[in-house]
Amino acid sequence: MRFRTKDLVTAAVLIAIGIILPMIIHISGINGAVFLPMHIPVLLSGLILGSSLGLIVGIISPMLNHILTGMPPVPIIWIMLVELAVYGLVSGYLYRRVKMTLMPSLIFSMILGRISAALTVLVLGAVLSLPMPPLGLYIKGITITALPGIIIQILLIPSIVRAYEKNR
Repeated sequence: MRFRTKDLVTAAVLIAIGIILPMIIHISGINGAVFLPMHIPVLLSGLILGSSLGLIVGIISPMLNHILTGMPPVPIIWIMLVELAVYGLVSGYLYRRVKMTLMPSLIFSMILGRISAALTVLVLGAVLSLPMPPLGLYIKGITITALPGIIIQILLIPSIVRAYEKNR
């Protein structure tokens, strides 16, 4: 698979944002689970760059974050790797390949990413016997606790994608 240089640079910038934005949130004392700072650049990458680069950004962002800052901690890193990879892959696939409109592509990818995260909690906990948060508590965290972040994503991401496409 060949990528244009401009797309690779954009992916690199989104990965950098995916590292810097969570650091800013954590330094300011805000709970990252509330505002979901790593989700925004990954969702943007899928919508702007397509499913392949969205998947790559969704995998590299949490890995580099963990290596450089220790966040997200183990075992949350494993859950986020799956969740963010699904965000990047699905948002790009629905918007760029299926040609679904922007908002449904964003919302479906957010839903599928959260479902995949919940399934990852089940697999890691039940099958591999890793210490995981209780599934009900985790689902509450990715829905109720994360509601401010979800709202920010729904309000912010479409505007950024439209501005990017307009200036492309």
